[in-house]
Amino acid sequence: MRFSSRFYFALSLVLLVLVFVIVGPLIWSVDPNASIGGLFDPPQGVGSLILGTDNEGQSVIANLANGARTSLLVGLIAGIVATTIGLTIGLIAGYAGGLTEEILMGMTNIALAIPSIVVVILLSVALPQRNMVTLALIIGITAWPWTARAVRAQATSVRTREHIEVAKMSGAGFWSILGWDVLPYLLSYVVMAFVLQVSGAILTESSLSMLGLGPSNIVSIGMMLNWALAWGAVRVGAWWAFIPPTVLLSLIAFSLLLLQSSLDEVFNPRLRRGKKIKPVAIPAGQATRQEDYISPHSDGAAVGASTLLSAEAALGNDNAGAFADTPVPQERGEH
Repeated sequence: MRFSSRFYFALSLVLLVLVFVIVGPLIWSVDPNASIGGLFDPPQGVGSLILGTDNEGQSVIANLANGARTSLLVGLIAGIVATTIGLTIGLIAGYAGGLTEEILMGMTNIALAIPSIVVVILLSVALPQRNMVTLALIIGITAWPWTARAVRAQATSVRTREHIEVAKMSGAGFWSILGWDVLPYLLSYVVMAFVLQVSGAILTESSLSMLGLGPSNIVSIGMMLNWALAWGAVRVGAWWAFIPPTVLLSLIAFSLLLLQSSLDEVFNPRLRRGKKIKPVAIPAGQATRQEDYISPHSDGAAVGASTLLSAEAALGNDNAGAFADTPVPQERGEH
């Protein structure tokens, strides 16, 4: 499995955010709810006041580290819930087919027709008490439909493969085939869908909290933006109250989206970027061998068409058979 430079860059950004979230509260150990200064004190020193204070005189850097942790936890919980629901419905609909597929996809289409942000806002307002877990569950329950549709399309293509028929003839049950013969072919896609769900959940939580509909008993990136807007940080020029949360939120979303895009290149051979090979002039009369074919997936290594076919089939590419029709040059005299 070949990882691109984009993958390592995205992974470095994700790890940088995780280090800040984990190590930050240890470095700036001040209580994020404690008032250590005045209203919008400017940044000073290298300690807890490195980014100044907010509207309540609390440390911005301490709130930022703890708020990012809250946003990530909400994203992880919501991502797990949404991916689990979407994966289950998509697998059953794609493999079972028939009436079961029509019913499940009908429910999914109805859920897609309703704007999820409206449902999230209504549920958030209706709840008598909002906390981190409750908000994450609401976001996850309303974010599964597109994952279900995509997984259903993938499961439908896997359903027609020969190994499914072999499993049926061997006496494997419905759930056994789903878990051992269909799901493994979709794991790469599930990983990418989970990363997108986490990113979307973090942005949704920040949007709700910025509107004042998030958990009020804990700090998050969205709540920091809500405080900054409510107390006129933009109007008075207190940039340290709203620019750091905005930059951190953008960094989290960008790193996760870039990670998903780079994972798509890893799991999908057709999207990989091969090295450019300079054409080599072959002397007249010299036979062209099968080994002279250069694969864009092999870092410039010479491989034959049969090797390409095996690699594509091993990666589960539905278009792997396309290489079978590629004519292989033969030595002179071979027919």
